[in-house]
Amino acid sequence: MKALITAGGHGTRLRPITYTQNKHLIPIANKIMLQYAIDYVKEAGIREIGIIINANDNSIQNVFGNGENLGVEITYIHQDKPLGLAHVVKISQSFIGDENFIFYLGDNILVGGVKPFINDFNEMNSNCHLVLSQVLDPNRFGVAEVIKNSIISIEEKPISPKSDLAVTGIYIYDSNIFEAVNNIAPSKRGELEISDAHQYLIENDFDITYSEITGWWKDTGQPSDLLDANRLVLDNIQGDNNGSIRNSSVKGEVSIGTNCQIENSNINGPMIIGNNSIIKDSVIGPYSSIGEECKIISSNIEHSIIMDGCNISNISKNIKSSLLGKNVKISSSKDSNQGRYLLGDQSNIEL
Repeated sequence: MKALITAGGHGTRLRPITYTQNKHLIPIANKIMLQYAIDYVKEAGIREIGIIINANDNSIQNVFGNGENLGVEITYIHQDKPLGLAHVVKISQSFIGDENFIFYLGDNILVGGVKPFINDFNEMNSNCHLVLSQVLDPNRFGVAEVIKNSIISIEEKPISPKSDLAVTGIYIYDSNIFEAVNNIAPSKRGELEISDAHQYLIENDFDITYSEITGWWKDTGQPSDLLDANRLVLDNIQGDNNGSIRNSSVKGEVSIGTNCQIENSNINGPMIIGNNSIIKDSVIGPYSSIGEECKIISSNIEHSIIMDGCNISNISKNIKSSLLGKNVKISSSKDSNQGRYLLGDQSNIEL
């Protein structure tokens, strides 16, 4: 079995962060988002991985290379334009060949990995195996209509969903999926929809089975989803200390990186602090991820993702439910009646 993982798209809902980096390289609990997907398929025994990337975007390749350091073999497949998930499958046919494969959307995070779903696919011996999850907002997803344990229809982002069962970004196929993606027409938005490919399989009597996620699953397409995923991952973190702690309180599970300096601060887990970061006279956590080479002085942070190289000092208000990109600097103004801001397109600031 092979794996096909998406790492393209433009991440418009995560701007301005994604103006300067691929969204799949955003860290969740200080681990690159795409790394979770690679680890999941590797844990399932898969070594040959195709990663879909945007044309002229080498950022993913620069981070993961050929996969040798991870114990996998990565092939990069370029998608010139975002023409839909079924188009992703279509252009990957030469890589997949006649093998079964798992198609994994690289911005999905879940508990327990994908091995149980692959086992279900193998046991049920179907042509297509979908992973479903009950959600409160099914109109954001492809939605499966299930009657008597059988999927009878799938509709992409319906106005009036027929169920609350979202089709997650985890699909397992045999080679018959290529018949489907080569026989569907573009949708009204000009894309080859994966839901239409699934509906083709249903209408042409191919065997479609499913598993339902019993734990948590997050599609991290929006900032709030990233923060939720960060919280859920941190709930399972194990504390360790590789830094220096002076006159400080550390409560709960906290992972402290090498050469970190923590002074006169309260650190409340679960949370993680990257290597070479400095925290002084501050209250940090819970549910926060502090990247590497950060410096936080006299500030309070909770439920946030702070990426590498950030410098935060003397902020009187709590920083909460925030997502800061790399090398962001936040400091107090000497004049309490005015502030000075340098913000990129589509920035969001609340004071």
